[in-house]
Amino acid sequence: MTGLFISFEGIDGAGKSTHIDHLADAFRAAGREVCLTREPGGTPLAEQLRELVLHRAMDSLTEALLIFAGRRDHLQQVIEPALARGAVVLCDRFTDASFAYQGGGRGFDLAVLATLESWVQRTEAAGLRQPDLTVWFDLPPTVAAARLAGARAPDRFESQPEAFFTRVAAGYAVRATEAPARFARIDAAVDRDAVARQIAGVFADRGWLPAEEGA
Repeated sequence: MTGLFISFEGIDGAGKSTHIDHLADAFRAAGREVCLTREPGGTPLAEQLRELVLHRAMDSLTEALLIFAGRRDHLQQVIEPALARGAVVLCDRFTDASFAYQGGGRGFDLAVLATLESWVQRTEAAGLRQPDLTVWFDLPPTVAAARLAGARAPDRFESQPEAFFTRVAAGYAVRATEAPARFARIDAAVDRDAVARQIAGVFADRGWLPAEEGA
């Protein structure tokens, strides 16, 4: 089978994790190998870099370089081998997050991010590797803040003010506009079942999973 690379994006509090696990179960039930992974992270080296990015003070360029360094290792060690095997790769965040968080939220130079993207994601198999589909959980920052309140000790990103997440959300919207065929927008402000129905419809429409009963 042809491998599938699917990323999941959205601001903190958008509720991606539960739905990623449900999709993994659905693909396994359909007989597919599933590779569940995340960014920052996904390999021992990238997980170490994740800890630095989430918890150590640094400037925006250092942050971007660490994230893309981890991404390169992640692509080489996990994503590309899994796709070559015909697996379905479900990745919690990928490069769109860099443009949303570092570009939109931090105000970092988008041209530099684009250069890093072109260097790091160049592969023999795909040229510039991008997800086959990006599931974007679109959620107003005010709703996300209410969901995160008191959930756990916040990291460097979760502790940012609401204005930061407003810029991040705008960054995601720009990326979706630039690649509309790749993005599937999910209204993440509705209840969990309604979100699940939207996601099921996206995958059924693409012929990747059977339509759920009653959908």
